[in-house]
Amino acid sequence: MHGWLRTVVAGLLVGTPLLVGSVSTPAAVAKIDRKVRERLDRSAEILTEIMRAPDQGLSPDFLRQCEGLVFIPGVKKGALIVGGQFGRGVMVVRQPNRQWGPPGFVTLGGGSFGLQIGGQSTDVILLVMNRRGIEKLASNKFKLGADASVAAGPVGRDLKAGTDIQMQAEILSYSRSQGVFAGLSLEGATLQVDDEANKAIYGRTVASREVVEGTLPRPKEATRLYAALRRYAG
Repeated sequence: MHGWLRTVVAGLLVGTPLLVGSVSTPAAVAKIDRKVRERLDRSAEILTEIMRAPDQGLSPDFLRQCEGLVFIPGVKKGALIVGGQFGRGVMVVRQPNRQWGPPGFVTLGGGSFGLQIGGQSTDVILLVMNRRGIEKLASNKFKLGADASVAAGPVGRDLKAGTDIQMQAEILSYSRSQGVFAGLSLEGATLQVDDEANKAIYGRTVASREVVEGTLPRPKEATRLYAALRRYAG
């Protein structure tokens, strides 16, 4: 499939309309900006909904001790048909003072996990558990399972952050679909920088390392996300 056609179809599948021949018009930019703002707000909602799950939720110990978070709202299996890209998300990284740094925008795709996700829209959350994993986030593109160790995260409120799986895996992955929260295997998936979304917020191309090192301003569009992070992730 030609590159331009693959881009258009993939954009439609992940819910980001692209206007062929006029993507630089003010109307097109406004639509992109709206989608980016929605992605930030939806990330805040994912965290809030997961932490409000009564029993089979995310361990607060894991969340407080993780070094970074990646939210991929509304993953759709269908986009795997075109170019492997199936989700657009947001990553945030703790700074040396343990505060959350500026958001960076990413895409997630590829891998052999499509059948596990199924046909429903699914939210994905990744917990980056140590600085080795953060160094992988600092690259503009890496493969889960190959460049960074990833494991389906354990579910349950009473889990302790010192378990073997937390100590061994750089990244723990979870899914949430129709109110059900579970660990998710993402072996072979590729996480990479989303230049279009970063430009919409920061006005220029942004390298992942700038996000990791916290050299960017924290945009006002991320206010709800930071409020959720302060409440649930310390």
